[in-house]
Amino acid sequence: MDRILLYAFGALTLLPLSTTAQNEALWLRYPAISPDGSSIVFSYQGDLWRVDASGGTASLLTTNEAYEHSPVWSHDGKWIAFASDRHGNNDVFIMPSTGGPATRLTYNSANDVPSDLTPDNSAVLFSSNRLYSAADRQFPSGRFGDLYQVPVGGGEALRVMSTAAVNASYSPDGTTIVYQDIKGYENNFRKHHTSSVTRDIWTYDVKDKQYAQISTFNGEDLNPVFSPDGMQVYFLSEAKGSMNVFRTSIFGGPSTQITFLDKDPVRYLSISSNGTLCFAFRGALYTMAPGAAPQRITVSTATDSRYAAEKTIPVKGDASEITLSPNGNEVVFVHRGDVFVTSVKEGTTRRITDTPEQERSASFSPDGRSIIYASERSRNAAGGSWDLYRSSLTRKSEKQFFNATVLKEEAVLATPAEEFQPVFSPDGKEVAYLEERTTVKVVNLASGKTRTILPGDRNYSYSDGDQYFSWSPDSKWLLVEFLQGNQWITQCGLVSASGNSPVVNLTKSGHGGAHPKWALDGKAMLWFSGRDGMKNQASWGGQEDAYAMFFTQAALDTFKLNKEEYELLKKQGKGDEKGEDGEDGKDSKGGKGGKGGKGSKEVKKDSTVAPLKFELDGIEDRKVRLTINSSDLADAVLSKDGEKLYYLASFEKGYDLWETNVRSKETKLLVKIGAEDAGSLEMDKEGKNLFFLNNGGISMVDLDKGEVKGVGINGEMTLNAAAERDHLFGHVWRQMVKKFYVKDLQGTDWEYYKKEYAQYLPYINNDNDFAELLSEMLGELNASHTGAYYRDRDPQGDATAHLGLFYTNDTMPGLTIAEVMERSPVIKAGSKIKAGMVIEKIDGIAISSKEDPARLLDRKAGRNTLLSLFDPKTGKRWEETVKPIDEGEENELLYHRWVERNRHAVDSISGGRVGYVHVRGMNNDSYKTVYEEVLGKYYGKDALVVDTRFNGGGWLHDDLATFLNGHVYMHLQPRGQDLGTEPQFKWTKPSVVLMNESNYSDAHMFPFTYKALGIGKLVGMPVPGTGTAVWWEDLQNGVIFGIPQVGMVDNNGNYLENQQLEPDVKQAAEPGLLSTGTDQQIGAAVKVLLEGKK
Repeated sequence: MDRILLYAFGALTLLPLSTTAQNEALWLRYPAISPDGSSIVFSYQGDLWRVDASGGTASLLTTNEAYEHSPVWSHDGKWIAFASDRHGNNDVFIMPSTGGPATRLTYNSANDVPSDLTPDNSAVLFSSNRLYSAADRQFPSGRFGDLYQVPVGGGEALRVMSTAAVNASYSPDGTTIVYQDIKGYENNFRKHHTSSVTRDIWTYDVKDKQYAQISTFNGEDLNPVFSPDGMQVYFLSEAKGSMNVFRTSIFGGPSTQITFLDKDPVRYLSISSNGTLCFAFRGALYTMAPGAAPQRITVSTATDSRYAAEKTIPVKGDASEITLSPNGNEVVFVHRGDVFVTSVKEGTTRRITDTPEQERSASFSPDGRSIIYASERSRNAAGGSWDLYRSSLTRKSEKQFFNATVLKEEAVLATPAEEFQPVFSPDGKEVAYLEERTTVKVVNLASGKTRTILPGDRNYSYSDGDQYFSWSPDSKWLLVEFLQGNQWITQCGLVSASGNSPVVNLTKSGHGGAHPKWALDGKAMLWFSGRDGMKNQASWGGQEDAYAMFFTQAALDTFKLNKEEYELLKKQGKGDEKGEDGEDGKDSKGGKGGKGGKGSKEVKKDSTVAPLKFELDGIEDRKVRLTINSSDLADAVLSKDGEKLYYLASFEKGYDLWETNVRSKETKLLVKIGAEDAGSLEMDKEGKNLFFLNNGGISMVDLDKGEVKGVGINGEMTLNAAAERDHLFGHVWRQMVKKFYVKDLQGTDWEYYKKEYAQYLPYINNDNDFAELLSEMLGELNASHTGAYYRDRDPQGDATAHLGLFYTNDTMPGLTIAEVMERSPVIKAGSKIKAGMVIEKIDGIAISSKEDPARLLDRKAGRNTLLSLFDPKTGKRWEETVKPIDEGEENELLYHRWVERNRHAVDSISGGRVGYVHVRGMNNDSYKTVYEEVLGKYYGKDALVVDTRFNGGGWLHDDLATFLNGHVYMHLQPRGQDLGTEPQFKWTKPSVVLMNESNYSDAHMFPFTYKALGIGKLVGMPVPGTGTAVWWEDLQNGVIFGIPQVGMVDNNGNYLENQQLEPDVKQAAEPGLLSTGTDQQIGAAVKVLLEGKK
């Protein structure tokens, strides 16, 4: 009868308790109903609000500009605990439920989020990624935080559970904790997937320390809360489709569906002491009394907006791209999606575009009176696309943009297709551009007609802006990057601008070629390749060089002249090719050719550039390496006369500017810069100055003096953040349409979800909520590598320093050391610090149990810090000075410790017969560690455990599988001495791969490859189907989101995405054993190998 009634209620129309409302608020998040069921506290626009459970006008509880969320009530209804990033990270605060000052309870720069109070209201229960127990074998990651509680009056927090747990709450009698687990790296708002990484509901017996999983669905089960009698658990689940409320026994077993809402997910479940449920659905709040239907409550706010609709902000840097004007007097750049121009001499900066939409790819016309760019402007309700625009000077008396008064903007090309990356031809008559990211096209400015130069199937765009082409000086040709058929190796090609001939492959190299530029007035091509550079030992990447290719034999002959020969040639005034300007060096007008000749005035008057010549036969023999040392190369340019190569290269820390004399090969460091990010190297027309992008700023180098100085950026812009978010929402939605790995978006009703989530944009005033909105929408795609993230990093925020020590879990005064980590900063000659000692003071301040000790280590990393210590065994006290380390450094110590514990366990269980290596990431550094250890310390072992658990991906699957798949085919024996086998540099003995739910992306593709090649067995837990290549796109407001783009397909035609990989030997890591020091999966892996050796 109960189930029948529930289905009947589910069929009812959801009735709002208040049918009319002024200023109704939507996108209400993190609701928590009071114990008596009379009030609801929720997060809206980054603040906490309180409203009557029947709806109405909400009262504002917090008025801080920080982001406040996750409120929980004390069980007597007097207090509200919540999370806030007021100090740069989430901390736990508590305040009266009626409003008033908030008190900070935690001071660690970990991520602290409350979920309940203890039954007696004495402490707040919260999850945190701070330092875990010394006994715990969990992988050290900020993703897998433990459960803690802190007194409501403040003080030291105690660990409650050494298990990754969130959304935890106590049973009414305090004997049991129910919680939601965390298994891997997937976005919290992904929906509809069924795989090993989805979350489950567990209970924990506080007294007996026993764990039990009570959910059984292989999809998402979230957000558990106890019933008032403590015998049942309500939770959210997708077991029947959309996320809804379910109920089950605390002992597990079948669950009962409680709500039957569709399309959108139910979020943020809470419950009152009378059993009334509260949750969010479609941006609004709902309550549901026992035996009743869900009721939508209308919430209104009667306060003004916290932020002004528009504000003026300074523009001082953070340029994403730059281009120099033809006269070298100004630079156009893009900042936060708008086009600006700044003067080289004075730094006077003018905003060219003023739109909430994005602009990109800005550059000057040949006469310097126009700037062309792409703009992503919406023109109708269906959304917009990237189109081409130009802004021009309108007054003849005004020669520069930076001080112009009136500009005229007009569309150059605006069609339903995506068009961006426009570049004027040198004669100014046409514009080359990209259509739909890969098709190179040209539009004639006079006629408006377009033509295709390079078809779109000759390229693949991984990230916007990753394509390259450049006009020839005579405006008749383009150098392009392109792909050969069925291959993802970029080549450099030559193609006619007429559009009536195929591309000519100039490089024809398995090493590829990139960024082809015209040089020597079109007689040569400058390009980059990794042919001669040191490659990464595995995966992508390696060093590059700059090369030149000469289009005629005469051009190469001239280049090969030695210094004396070339000087003589210049004195004679001859060009590169005999007869090019006439047999005796005279041009066709009868004047003398060459630089400074009498005919130079006539040449300047004639704007026509002589057509270029191409001798394609034998062109592969006219290639020259220009750089003498390979490097991490950011960009390069040749001088006008071809005598010197200037390039941005990183040989040590950061990019510097180097100079090579291409004839003598003399190379020198021209300017020491040390830039972390550099590029867009460009020379002015006189060849006297170089300009480049330098960590978001613009730098100029005087080549004669070898001096570098910054080009000033002193502008401002009016920011309408709401309009910007509205545009970016549409941009993200459309990016999925254009770039998602399958065109049908896996059957998602994408138009519906655009409208559904767009309706909440007017109610969002911060980027935390905006990122959640995007994540909810992207989560509907049921794909890995989706979701959006935002963190406003405060440089003045808290930064807890660390000592590389584990501490006992108690509230005694001081910090009692449980273990000193290897490589801890306290380890030094003469130190007496060891386990059992007590740190009583830090910098002379006593450590009290009533205060969070993290306060005493805030922002002290790398600074001398005085520790006052006490040895309980001897009663002695002394002091030592140490330099604490930051969080990242301690994480390295923790990782090293985790690996060494696993290594020791494998060695112990196997009796020294089996080696162990952990593959931390699918990248070159991890491969080098594997290579070093496997062929070094483990070469004599009988077998190998290859642990890939908690690996977040990269691109290493083939290299690693090939390394482990060695087969002996030959022996090396000089004079009978055994020197090993061929292959020498591969592992040829048995191995197993250890994997779990946290393998992600390429860490799914590697065990798949390992199994497909039959190398060995897979041990552990199933790996979710996440083997897809992603582009994480940075938006201009600091939000980042993922686009899974390149689908990987097995030999049966099935995508790896959402195809779970099962182990040959399944072994879970039980939380009760893992938290006390036993890793069952390590033991299972060794067992498989030893059994195979019998």
